[in-house]
Order: sequence, then structure tokens, then C-alpha cells
Amino acid sequence: MNNPIFAPVIVLAGWSMLIMIWMLAARISAVQKLGKPLPAKPGMRGVDMEGVLPDKANWPGHNYNHLMEQPTVFYAVAIILALAGGSGLDAQLAWGYTGLRVVHSLVQATSNNVNVRFPIWGLGSIVLIVMTVRAAMLVF
Repeated sequence: MNNPIFAPVIVLAGWSMLIMIWMLAARISAVQKLGKPLPAKPGMRGVDMEGVLPDKANWPGHNYNHLMEQPTVFYAVAIILALAGGSGLDAQLAWGYTGLRVVHSLVQATSNNVNVRFPIWGLGSIVLIVMTVRAAMLVF
């Protein structure tokens, strides 16, 4: 089955993988610049690097976590729209959401300016709400 809504789904999944690589590169570079090993402890997670690594080295990791949160709803809704007969408007909304998430990522991973980032997140959330309502109208 080929549906136009699958393209933005794959693009956002691919973008998430690029952010994962960016996160790893930023953290590895920051650890190397420390000149000493990280204080390792059993069960250490990325969040344990807060306060150890510079903030800017952690921002891509914060964004990666965000891409594992709200976009999971996007993936489910987009697939429902594809299977339930969504329209071209749904594909456009999916592209809009994907574009906003990419812009949000770039802001968060570089400047992390919340005054810029929050409205982008808010607009993306509105798009996702519209997609969810449209999917519900097809299903119910």
C-alpha cells in the first residue's frame, strides 16, 4: 500500500535517527573535552550527564527524548489516517507536523531558546490535535 501520508512519517522517523547521531556525537565530543572519565555508576543514563557535561552538549539528547514522546502519537494517528482513508489534507497536515518538529529540533539542539521553541511546539501540537480529530471522525 502506498499512501502519501507515509512519506512524512518516514521523514520524521529518519530525522529522529539523525538527532540520535547528533546526540551521540555531541556527548562523545563533550566527554573527550572533559579530559577525564565520566563518573560511571550502575544504571547511569543520559540524564545523569546533566551538570557534568555542558548544557549545549545535552540539548540534542533532550530533543531526542522529545522526539520519542509526542511524535509517537503522530505515528499512530498518521497510520490510522492512512488505513481509514484519510485525504490529501491529512498528508499536508502530516507534512506540517513533521516540518514543525524538525524546526523545533533545530532550535532546541542549537540555541534552546524557549521563547522560540514553545510556539513551534504549540503549533505542532495544534496540528496533531487536528489530525487526531480527523482520524476519530473516520473511525467513529
